[in-house]
Amino acid sequence: MKAAWSLLRLVSILLFLVQDALRFLLLLTRSSAALRAENIFLRKQLALYLEREVKPRRASDATRLSLVLLSWLFAWRDALVNVKPEAFLGWHRKSFRLLWRWKSRPRGRPQVPRNIQELIFRMAEKNPTWGEERIASELLLKLGIRVSARTVRRYMPIDTGSGKRVPSQRWMTFVRNHSQAILACDFFVVVTARFRVLYVFVLMEVGTRKIEHFNVTAHPTAAWTLQQFREVITGEQPYRFVLHDRDSIYSHDLDTSLKSMGIRVLRTPYRAPQANAFCERLVGTMRRECLDFLIPLNERHVRRILKEWVAHYNQGRPHSSLGPGIPHPGGYQQIQLCGHHIPIDHQVVAKAILGGLHHEYRLKRRAA
Repeated sequence: MKAAWSLLRLVSILLFLVQDALRFLLLLTRSSAALRAENIFLRKQLALYLEREVKPRRASDATRLSLVLLSWLFAWRDALVNVKPEAFLGWHRKSFRLLWRWKSRPRGRPQVPRNIQELIFRMAEKNPTWGEERIASELLLKLGIRVSARTVRRYMPIDTGSGKRVPSQRWMTFVRNHSQAILACDFFVVVTARFRVLYVFVLMEVGTRKIEHFNVTAHPTAAWTLQQFREVITGEQPYRFVLHDRDSIYSHDLDTSLKSMGIRVLRTPYRAPQANAFCERLVGTMRRECLDFLIPLNERHVRRILKEWVAHYNQGRPHSSLGPGIPHPGGYQQIQLCGHHIPIDHQVVAKAILGGLHHEYRLKRRAA
């Protein structure tokens, strides 16, 4: 609406200038004596308004620009009556600013279409924990729209953005070379509405970032933890390593039982959480994207919340470390890239996760 109003105003100014130019060309055909006589005649009529102190109407932008252009042809200071010289000089400066703004207008790569800008804004507004890289990955993987993270940042609300980078770890080379065969695990606590402390156990595959298993308990023991490993390590997967910290819950008997399953235990060094950075990052993600926005009522409620979020994490959430990619794509098919435009025969469909805390976006063919 604002752009249309500015364009209409510019067109009206140009029409007024064209009319003044035609009048000027017609005056060139008249004799100098007739022009002087008409000039005196007009001045006499203007003097009557001055004597009666009639307040003139406010000059429009077209009138101001026309007077500035005409001032180039004669000594204009003696001809000013209704306008002060300071105001006239101000008009001249304003005209120059308009000219310079037009000459300095942005050029280069065209902007992202308006509907894509609005889509980026809505995604950032409805998903406050997402950064520009996450939104760019969602657009690329699920909608086939290639937009750089820097461009996404430009159209996001001011108070949103990505968090800090994950700190590097000392044995990253080893982990990368064996990521498909490594399981990393960790515990973290959740406080319920009645201030009851619950313990959440998570077990993830490092290579695909997939959460293989989670469970909740109020009284964790080594036997309970070993049972969680047995539910995942069945011998059908090529797992060879389990990475955990030096908490007392991981007892010597637990490590011995894992070795009997053909699993090598990797214990992190003392006071080195970076050594298990994958699970540390996963726990932080679970808090920032899920638990920090909810107040669990009891153990059953925590388990139900995490079940829905883990399904979203594994099947609908892009991960930058995967290219970006999704650990277990599920129903998402390979999307054909279509630049900055949504295909004409498709529409963007959003699926609410956890009551609208997150959304999953995909393309759906329009009904005929």
